[in-house]
Amino acid sequence: MDIRNRLYRAEQVRELDRLAIDEHGLAGYELMQRAGSAAFATLRARWPEARKLTVCCGGGNNGGDGYVIARLARQAGLMVQLIALKNPGELSGDAATAAADWEGAGGTLADADEALAGELIVDALLGTGLDRAPAGSYAALIERINDGGKPVLAVDVPSGFDADTGMPLAPAVRADLTVTFIGNKRGLHTGQAGRWCGERLYFDLATPEAIHEAVPVDAWLLDASKLAAWLPPRTPDTHKGDLGHVLVIGGDAGMAGAPVLAGRAALRTGSGLVSLATRADHAGLALAAQPELMVHGVETLEALDGLFDGADGLALGPGLGRSDWSRAIWRRALGAGRPLVLDADGLNLLAAADQPGPLPPAILTPHPGEAARLLACSVADVQSDRFAAVRALAERFDAVTVLKGHGTLIAEPGGRVQVCPYGNPAMASAGMGDALTGIIASLLGQGFGPFDAACCGVLVHALAGDAAAVGRRQILAGDLIDRLADILPA
Repeated sequence: MDIRNRLYRAEQVRELDRLAIDEHGLAGYELMQRAGSAAFATLRARWPEARKLTVCCGGGNNGGDGYVIARLARQAGLMVQLIALKNPGELSGDAATAAADWEGAGGTLADADEALAGELIVDALLGTGLDRAPAGSYAALIERINDGGKPVLAVDVPSGFDADTGMPLAPAVRADLTVTFIGNKRGLHTGQAGRWCGERLYFDLATPEAIHEAVPVDAWLLDASKLAAWLPPRTPDTHKGDLGHVLVIGGDAGMAGAPVLAGRAALRTGSGLVSLATRADHAGLALAAQPELMVHGVETLEALDGLFDGADGLALGPGLGRSDWSRAIWRRALGAGRPLVLDADGLNLLAAADQPGPLPPAILTPHPGEAARLLACSVADVQSDRFAAVRALAERFDAVTVLKGHGTLIAEPGGRVQVCPYGNPAMASAGMGDALTGIIASLLGQGFGPFDAACCGVLVHALAGDAAAVGRRQILAGDLIDRLADILPA
């Protein structure tokens, strides 16, 4: 798999760095110069008109990268203001060499409390080793950077940002662009990464492939280029019986639309047949909204039982509600033993159940609030470490789990995690989860295993959302479903 798609914890990146130096003969200062060169080239490409930089350097190798950037900028004719929060004479190792080269090239230091004079700020204060909130002069300078309103390039990670969890350790620098090196950090792709990191670019610094093979990967980024491998062309004699039959179950009083959206999404994703089990009062509305659905008004468990035999996969939860009807339908559907996607009130009923028992082959698709109920913790606890939360859910329920949100995570029991780097804030509207449920259920019904169905479904959903959102502040679930035809390989 492409190195760019391999995600690591901070301690694993330090091991990659050690292997490159100790076992493959790369000098630490050579890697630092490569990092500084990559960052400076990116800076010039992104902000070509900038003529004056303020480079803020800390005391470790992150600060050393800043000294390299400052020296390269000065050599290129830019005016450079360098603010160092640790005296260069107190630095050690490669950072000390970088500071000496800066001073040897005629560079000087500004006072720490001097006004930030650059048109552009380079944040090289604190790297991935941070394990507590910045304090003292570091916190004060971070606040000044954020208050200045100038574009910021962060080196490796924004200072004060947790590279493992994707959350800030306040205060944290709010960057417009983050350049990260050697190992792609998992926290740059989920949680609040989009808010604090801005655009993210990764550089492997021409490190040997062998170091990446030697260090276990913590998670992987989903890759849009792999979609065709999941969905190869259909054979000429394909018929609807080859493409699976999905049964969508939901739509209690006042929530008629949710299962229809899930059913529409399943049809557009390629299911040969999609049935809908809903309240009898909603059957006519559902059929009028999507005539290709086979709609059944279900008021008794006996009426539902007759629908399971032909179903290759279930979508249980969209608009299901929490009434007595909802609970009875939910219990019976779980007992049918069919592979299923469990969403919305299907998850809330699971969280409320005293002894739910083992699930059939299942995919859980909680948002952070639902995940918190399932784990009996707070939403803040879930968001403070989304990787830990999604792995805990997968283990607790022995089910593939999709933790929705910025940087949606997909985990299977045993720990494998994929991260979705696609999607956008225009997708923050009602019904998006129903569409995702239908997409994943369709793939499950078409014969995908639960983990592949979840990963491919999340990818398709996000890419369709990106296609629908071009030039728009807000989209509806129906807009996303309409763009599935543009995303799915022919």
